[in-house]
Amino acid sequence: MSLTINSMTPAGYQQIKDQIRQLELDRPGRIKQLQEARALGDLSENAEYSAAKRDLRHLESRLRYLNKLLQYAEVQEPTTSAIVDLGKFVTIRFAEDDMDTYQIVGKFEADLAASKLSFDSPLGRAVLAHSVGDTVTVDAPNGAYDVTITAIISDPRIL
Repeated sequence: MSLTINSMTPAGYQQIKDQIRQLELDRPGRIKQLQEARALGDLSENAEYSAAKRDLRHLESRLRYLNKLLQYAEVQEPTTSAIVDLGKFVTIRFAEDDMDTYQIVGKFEADLAASKLSFDSPLGRAVLAHSVGDTVTVDAPNGAYDVTITAIISDPRIL
């Protein structure tokens, strides 16, 4: 499996689609705010107009960015193989008995607070394509360290 910069899980793809849908629903309200601010008069000293224009520009920029992500996205379903790849949940033993479980996700889905680890992060790159029992070295900015893969789960309902 070749992972590209826009590889993502089906859930990540859906998240982006949901963000786009929400921004598209917000757009008419932002346009109306801009029209109302413009009707107030002198545009050169109209703070409401400047703020509404900036907000609409930000919304349009975010929409373009998200649409580009989807345009070049490569959605990958987790495989049933016994190796770590995109979409799978992997339990990792760090030093001593310190263990954590992460889902390997695309670069734009990563969220450590939700235990979603990017395949492109140092830890994600280290465990990718390895199997249970493998000890791998993580080349992190603060120095290298070893981790051991203790479990790989394809179906999150098993957790």
